[in-house]
Amino acid sequence: MMTKRHQNIPASYLTLIKDNKILLLRRFNTGYEDGNYSMIAGHVDPGETFTQCIIREAEEEAGILLKPEDLKVIHVMHRNSETAVNNERIDVFFIAKKWEGEIENKEPHKCDDLSWFDLDNIPENVIPYIKQAIAGINNKVYYSEYGWQ
Repeated sequence: MMTKRHQNIPASYLTLIKDNKILLLRRFNTGYEDGNYSMIAGHVDPGETFTQCIIREAEEEAGILLKPEDLKVIHVMHRNSETAVNNERIDVFFIAKKWEGEIENKEPHKCDDLSWFDLDNIPENVIPYIKQAIAGINNKVYYSEYGWQ
């Protein structure tokens, strides 16, 4: 008998930190976590790597250009999302120390705020798993699990 395999959903996230501040975006009009803050992020398309995905998303969402050599994986999360039918996810968080271009909100129809926040005082309305990832990044914890209770 053939066993059904997991169908994890892969996503990439961009962590930008400058002067002890982190760049966050507030989701708007998407149907998922609207009104709450997240990072520049997106699902990995078929045939695309995690790195290619975050480079694409950074340009689409914030108008910045990233080079693969300027990206470093800073955190990986295995997440169980209660809101999805296929609920197991693998989230890879990258950090970039440099980029080309000026950061601007390129998707105002999906994001109504793109701002820098003090790492020690992030907004209350950050998506819970993103809060956990930020805490892991701050504490140099490279892997975490979320939503498996």
